[in-house]
Amino acid sequence: MARSALLYIGIVGTFAAVIWLLIELGAGMPLRVLPDLSSPALAENTPHQEMTSGNWFTLLQTRLGQPIPVLLLQIIVILTVARLFGMIAVRLGQQPVIGEIIAGIFLGPSLLGWAFPGFSAVIFPEESLKGLQALSQFGLIFFMFIIGTELDMGQVRHHSRDAVMISHSSIAWSFFLGVGLAYFTYQTYAPAGITFLSFSLFMGISMSITAFPVLARILRERGLTESPLGVLAITAAATDDLTAWCLLAAIIAIVKAGSIAGALMTFVLAMGYVIFMLYVVRLQIDKWMSRYLAQNKNPHLLVSGALLVLLVSAYLAEVIGIHALFGAFTAGVVMSEQADLRESLRQKLEDISVLIMLPVFFALTGLRTRIGLLSEGEHWLLCAGIICLAIAGKFGGGTLIAKIMGQPWKEALSIGALMNTRGLMELIVLNIGYDLGILSPEIFAMLVIMALVTTFMTGPLLGGINRYFSITPVPPP
Repeated sequence: MARSALLYIGIVGTFAAVIWLLIELGAGMPLRVLPDLSSPALAENTPHQEMTSGNWFTLLQTRLGQPIPVLLLQIIVILTVARLFGMIAVRLGQQPVIGEIIAGIFLGPSLLGWAFPGFSAVIFPEESLKGLQALSQFGLIFFMFIIGTELDMGQVRHHSRDAVMISHSSIAWSFFLGVGLAYFTYQTYAPAGITFLSFSLFMGISMSITAFPVLARILRERGLTESPLGVLAITAAATDDLTAWCLLAAIIAIVKAGSIAGALMTFVLAMGYVIFMLYVVRLQIDKWMSRYLAQNKNPHLLVSGALLVLLVSAYLAEVIGIHALFGAFTAGVVMSEQADLRESLRQKLEDISVLIMLPVFFALTGLRTRIGLLSEGEHWLLCAGIICLAIAGKFGGGTLIAKIMGQPWKEALSIGALMNTRGLMELIVLNIGYDLGILSPEIFAMLVIMALVTTFMTGPLLGGINRYFSITPVPPP
C-alpha cells in the first residue's frame, strides 16, 4: 500500500513539475500579434477572451448571457412553472395540458412581462426566442409523429360512415363560420399586406380543429375508450385530425404561392408525396419489419431507421411547401399499423416530446400572446363572439349531425362536447398562422383564449351531460 502511494506521488509529482517548468518557460515568450478583428468573419472565429479582463462578477454576468446558459435557464423555468400549473389543473379536474398552456401565458407579456418586465427581459430576451422556437419545432415534429402513429386506420375504415359524416359536417360548418367571421373582421384586424384569401382560409381552419390527443386522453380517464361512444368519438376525431391537416397543408400551399393557380404545382407535388408515403414507403416498412422480426436484429437499428424516415418526410413536406409537421404526421400514419415499431418509438419519443419540448412550445405561444392588446370593449366583444362561433361550429354542428345519424341525445351531446375540444392542435395551427404573418397579434390572442375556453369546458360539459341524463324523472302524482 505504501509502495503504491509513493509510486503515485512520484508519477504525478514528476509530471506536475515538468508541466510547471514548461509553463514558466512559455511565460517568457513574446505575445503573438493578433490579426485585424475589424473583419466580422475574423471576429466571430476569435476565441472568447472573457478571462483576460474584468472581475469575477463581470465574468459571471458574461457567462450567464451566453446562449446555452440562457436556453437552459429558460427550460428550467418553463418546466417548473408548467409542472406547477399542470398539478393545479389536475386538482381542478382538468387535463395537465390546460395548466401547461396557462403556464405559457403566465410566462409571457400578458402576466409576468406585465408585472415584472425587467425580470422577464432577463429570462426571455428577444434575441433568445429563436433558440426556443427551434427546440419547440423539434418537439412538435416528434409529437405529431406520435399522433400519427396513434391513428387506428382499421378503426377509421370500420366506422368511417358515421365518423366521416360527423367530422366533415362539423368541419364544413365551422369553416363557413370562420370565413364569415373573416369577412367582417378583415379590414380591421388582418395584418397589412395579407390578402383576404389567406386571412379567411386561416380563420376557417382555426375554427375547425379538434384536439385528437386531448379527446383520447379524456375518454381514457373516464374509461370510455372501448365504449360505442368512445369508439365513435375517437374515430370522428381521428378523421377530423386527418382532414384538418390535409386542409391545412392545402391552405399553407395556397398562402405561400399567393393564389390557387400558383398552388397547383404544390398540390401536385404534395399528392405525389402522400401517394409515395402511403403506397411505397409503407410497403417497404412492412417488409423491413417482417425481416426485422424474423432475424431479431438490433432494436437501435429499427428506431434509427424509423427516425430517419420521420426526418426525411418532414424535410420533404417543408420543401414542397406544406409544412414539416404534416410530413411528421404522415410518417406516423405510415407506421401506425406496425404495433411493435409504434410502441418502441412511443417509448423513445413520447416522454421527451411531451414532458420537455411541448411545455417549451406552450411558453413560446404565451410569449406571443399579448392579452394586453385587447384593451377596448370591442376587442373583448369580438373575442366573446369568436368563442360563441367556435362552440356553435364544433359543439353545435357535431351534436346536430350525430343526432341526425341516429345517436341518442346523450351520446350526440357528448360527441359534440368532445369535438369542441381544441387544445394543443389549435395552438399549433395558430402558431403556423402567426409565423406566416397571417394572424395579427390581436386575433392571435383572441384565438388562443378561444382554444383555452373550449378545451377547459369539455370536462365540465361532459359531467353536466352525464348528470342531466342520469336523473330519473319523477312521475306526476
